[in-house]
Formats: sequence, C-alpha cells, structure tokens
Amino acid sequence: MENLEDLGYRRYTSKAVAHKAFNTLCGIVEGIAMDNKINDNEIRELESWCENHQHLMHSNPFRDVISNIQSLLTDSDDFCLETIEDIKWLCEIHKDEFSYYKTFSSDLQILNGILHGIMADGELLDSEIYSLANWLENNQHLSTYFPYDKIVNILSEVLEDSKIDEERLLLKSYFNDFIFINNEDIQTQIDSETKEVSSNHSYYSKVLKVEIIENQFSFTGKSSRNVSRDKIIEIINEHGGKYVDGVSPKTKYLMVGDMGNPAWAFASYGRKIEKAKNLNNIKSAEILIIHEDDFWKELDL
Repeated sequence: MENLEDLGYRRYTSKAVAHKAFNTLCGIVEGIAMDNKINDNEIRELESWCENHQHLMHSNPFRDVISNIQSLLTDSDDFCLETIEDIKWLCEIHKDEFSYYKTFSSDLQILNGILHGIMADGELLDSEIYSLANWLENNQHLSTYFPYDKIVNILSEVLEDSKIDEERLLLKSYFNDFIFINNEDIQTQIDSETKEVSSNHSYYSKVLKVEIIENQFSFTGKSSRNVSRDKIIEIINEHGGKYVDGVSPKTKYLMVGDMGNPAWAFASYGRKIEKAKNLNNIKSAEILIIHEDDFWKELDL
C-alpha cells in the first residue's frame, strides 16, 4: 500500500511525471530502432516500461498510449522493425498532448530514453553509435546543456579515427551512468562488462581529497548505497561540514549519487549539475562535482 507521502507527491507532480515518462518512452523507441532491428530483450524492456507506468493509466492520453503499445506487443507474432515503427507512430500522434516541459527539457529526456533504448539488449553496435551521433548533430540546440555536451565530446573522441575498438566499453560505461535497464540479466551483464572501466567520467571533478570541515555540500540523485538524504546530512554535520539542498556559489561539493536508477531524469537531477557548471563558468565559482563514492572514501566507509 502506498504511503501518504507517495500519494501526495503524485498528486502534485502527476502531470510532470507523465510527460517525462512519455518523452523517455519516445527516446527508448528511437534508440531501439537505431540499429534497424528489434529483438526479444528490447521487446521485454518495452513491456517492463508499460508495467512500471500502470499508475499513469488513470487518465488519457496515457491510457491509450500504454494499452496500444501492449496490444502491439501482444498481437505481433513476429517482432520486426514494423512493430517498433508502429509504436513510433503512436508516440508521434500523441506528442502534442505532452507539453509540460519546455523543448530543451523534453529533448534531454528523449536523449535519456535513446540511451536506454540503445542499451536495452546489452549491445552497443557501430550502427547505433553512428545513429546517436547523427541525432546529436540534429539537436544542437542542446549544446549548452548537460549531459548533451559531454556525450558529444566523448563521441567525437571515439569517432575521431573512424573506428570503434576498446572505446566501445568506455561508451557503454558512460551511458550506463544515465540509465537503468529493467531486465536484471541485461543490467547485470552491462555492470559486469564495464566494472573495470573507470566510472570517474569527465563530468566529475578530479579531486585527491574531499575536505568536509567548514565546506558546503549539496547532493543530487539517489544514493548508490541506499543511504537516506537525512543520514547524509547528519554525517556531513558531524564531520564539521554544512549541507544545503540548493546549489549556490558557496557550494564547495556537489555530490552525484547513482544516476543509473529509475528516478534519474535530466530535467531534475541534471539541473543541479548544469547549475553548478554555469556558476563555475559565469560566476567564477569553484564548485567541485564529485561522485558519491569520493565522499565515502574520505570517511573510509
């Protein structure tokens, strides 16, 4: 049974949640189609998406979107690209009904979905990488926003020599930071493959030591250690630091939790990262964006 806090959250954010979910769906479908084929794992991921969003079926057009996708997946004896094209068409005819977010926020959510769709079967093919690069090229209005800018940079480096070798794992590791595959076997496979690849990607500041005393902290995302926000605040205070939820020029460290979880959305958690970057660039602030693990390492926990 849902608690009152969850019900209250949905009451005031249901439209935002629904529109974000729809944009992500559009991206997932786009990502799945990027290699011009569809397989059982990708079908399973779409089925899981529908199951995870049953709570939005109380109103249209979401009821129609989910029920039609489920019908398409159930009625298709032979899953092929035509199935995914039908779902893309379904998303297209309903997109004007999901306009809660401004264009750039919607497109960033679509980008999140594209990464999800590309990785839904645990594979990252050359055709998917080049299709993603083409999508990024056609959406340069996002060039000043995180994580578009970082993805463009890393793709440019990978494609500079026109061949993709060991860099494939680096891309998979990077994309894995922003997604959560519902198929546990596939997610475990990706985690295992990328375990030895550094998770300290370029949006994190390279710091040798996190100094807690007299410094101000903020946090975004969900703790990878399942530690509550209140507990993190308590630990920071106990060690002589200060926690403030928002990001300001006074912020010393912005800790990023586990972005690869179902709650991740560029238009929410990514906003703090983007604000920190802008303050550093425009206001000459010195905000360090660190992974949550760096904080725990400092405490030897």
